[in-house]
Amino acid sequence: MNGSVTYTIFGMTSCLGGANMANIRCVKGMVGLVTGGASGLGRATVERLVQCGASAVIVDLPSSDGEAVAASLGERCAFAPTDVTSEADVRSAVSLAKDKFGKLDLAVNCAGIAVAVKTYNFKKDLPHSLEDFQRVINVNIAGTFNVIRLAVGEMGKNEPDADGHRGCIVNTASVAAFDGQVGQAAYSASKGGIVGMTLPIARDLAPMGIRVVTIAPGLFSTPLLASLPEKVRSFLARQVPFPSRLGDPAEFAHLVTSIAENPMINGEVIRLDGAIRMQP
Repeated sequence: MNGSVTYTIFGMTSCLGGANMANIRCVKGMVGLVTGGASGLGRATVERLVQCGASAVIVDLPSSDGEAVAASLGERCAFAPTDVTSEADVRSAVSLAKDKFGKLDLAVNCAGIAVAVKTYNFKKDLPHSLEDFQRVINVNIAGTFNVIRLAVGEMGKNEPDADGHRGCIVNTASVAAFDGQVGQAAYSASKGGIVGMTLPIARDLAPMGIRVVTIAPGLFSTPLLASLPEKVRSFLARQVPFPSRLGDPAEFAHLVTSIAENPMINGEVIRLDGAIRMQP
């Protein structure tokens, strides 16, 4: 065999090498910025990046556990207290990545919020709060776009590799973008917006060698679901065809690093859901 391939499917090494895989990139040595990085899917992503030999900046609210998480992961991790809807905060986070680690190769958008409210409560004669709807849209769509538009400015300064590659953006949508349930009008709209802007932004940034990919997770064992009663979590897990369980955040993180390493994945939305299709 000409060349070699080294990989561990659920372990820490996922870099492919060898003369016959010259275009495959390696997470080791990359610098990533992860919003929502203090918990859930974001934290799992930060942990995997560091374990794979990358450096990471945790971007999360000042009230989060970001500082403690960064300290626990060592010198290749830093915390930037940030509101993703703030231009100044995000610029500061991007600057931290550059100042501390020398560059920015990867931005992963995991920050997001949700509300569960029907469009109209006819028993109480009460419409869905417009303020709540706008808040979800602002954080999930505008916040994601704010990070993208500022992160790629730094990525564009990177020296391109032989393939012309300079950087990668990974966004987080949800299966709710396609299978929104009762009470998910705001959340589904926000995640649908992330899905909808994936391809046009990928096309915008293609001339600079910056890719844009979105993951649409199904039911994952995040702090939000962990707060539910065990009976409810077991019921939800049984709705997943296979594997019939909640997703592990480490599986989300694994896909993030796979996307970062494979330059042909671009402009795509990938469902990570065990084949679930949510019912009303």
